[in-house]
Formats: sequence, C-alpha cells, structure tokens
Amino acid sequence: MNVLLLAMQEIRVGLRNRWVVATTLLLAALSLSLVLLGSAPTGTVKADPLAVIVVSLASLTIFLVPLIALLLSFDAIVGEHERGTLMLLLAYPVARWQVIVGKVLGHTAILAIATLIGYGAAAAALWIKGDVADAAWGPFAAMVGTSILLGAAFVVIGCLASTLVRERATAAGLAVAAWLLFVLIYDTALLGVLVADQGRLVGEQALSALLLLNPADAYRLFNMTASESVSVYSGMAGPGDASSLPAPVFLAALVAWVLVPLVLAILAFQRRSI
Repeated sequence: MNVLLLAMQEIRVGLRNRWVVATTLLLAALSLSLVLLGSAPTGTVKADPLAVIVVSLASLTIFLVPLIALLLSFDAIVGEHERGTLMLLLAYPVARWQVIVGKVLGHTAILAIATLIGYGAAAAALWIKGDVADAAWGPFAAMVGTSILLGAAFVVIGCLASTLVRERATAAGLAVAAWLLFVLIYDTALLGVLVADQGRLVGEQALSALLLLNPADAYRLFNMTASESVSVYSGMAGPGDASSLPAPVFLAALVAWVLVPLVLAILAFQRRSI
C-alpha cells in the first residue's frame, strides 16, 4: 500500500511538471513526423510501412527515452535530501525499500504515459492511413512495450545514482554520464575493440555478452530481430551475427537491467545516513 501511495504521489507531481508535458508533445511530434514523412517512399519500393516505422521509432527511442528517464529520476533521493523532506518522509511508517520502489514505479508510470501518448499518435496516424495489415501491429506493440521497459531501466539507473551522492548537481552529472556511456560511447568503444582485435580474442559468444551488457543494445537488437519483416529493413544482422541470439535473451537482459540496479539502489539507500 505504501508503495502505491508513493508512486501515485510521484505521478501527481510529475504530471504537473511542464517539461514532462513538453517531452510528451515532443515524442508525439517526432513519431508523427516519422509516420508522415519517413514512410513516404514505401509505396514506391513496396516496403512494409509499419516495419519501416518500427525501425525509425526504435532508433528514436534509444536516444530520447533514456534521456527523459534519467531527467525524471536523477534527483529522486538526493533532491528530497536537499529539500529537507527525506527525513520527514522516513519519519512515517514506510520502509526504505518502499521509498525506492514507489519512486521507480511512479517515474516509470509517467514515462509510460508519455510513451503511450507519443507513440499512440503514430499508431493512430497509421490506422487512419489504413495501409497496414493487422498482423503487422505485433512488432509495433512489442516496440512500445520494450520502449517502456528501456525507460524503466534508465529510471532505476538514475535512482541508483541519486542514492549514491549527496548533491543534486553530482547526481545530474552521473545521469548525463550514464546517458553518454550507454547511448553513445559504449558502441563506439566496442566497435574500436572489434576493429583492433580482428576476431582474435573477441569471438561471437564474447561479443553477444558484451552487447547484452548495454540496455540500449539489448533493446535495439530485440526490436530489430524479433520480427522477420522488421529485420529485413533494419539491416541489423548484427556485428558477429548477434541476431543469432533468440529474442527472449534480449528481453531477459532488459528485465535484468531493471532488477539488478533496483536491488543495488535499495541496498545503497539502506546504508545511506540521513
């Protein structure tokens, strides 16, 4: 019960935040532009319009959703501490793990609402155009669901950063560093390692494990390879034939990226002095 109360409080505060509304509108505007403009050539080349949209929206999600998630959660604990409300919150009969889980659920719910509204606008535009087969909606629904799961992973990462530091500015710096690492630096560094290694040390299994160590890569590979129609247009056979891994492995990796940092955040908050 305490977890749900805390989550609802976070949702109420978040929905009153103007930048949350702005990011929702941004997601809707970008997804609509991809639907209306990005699928324009499909009629000429006879491509599946929904498969093209899934590839485009998945690429957009990797950059935008983690950033939104980290901005939502980076001050979940340290912000309460700086405002002097953390001690008051813990004075109530609420366990520390309930505070963490409640905040994570609340921030994830806000992100889910923004994602559903933003990508729902794209789905509505596709439905109005009426050139998509019913069976093609499965990959789109999977993309939306895993986008929320990816956001949840970065919400937890932001919350973990918030429990480890004493200043809000430091938590913000850690959040930016996490976004740069997982979204930009990791793949670039991995590519450099592969080029330098020339297949001598990093084999297929090692490469697969390295890809699963990045939630953004797990999300990308799941959405680009889970559906045959999408994989044709994504060009994501994957370095080292990463697509040979079954889709449930990528999904399990995303779930692990939610659960493991959540446990670490709870443990860190249990040891944090107020």
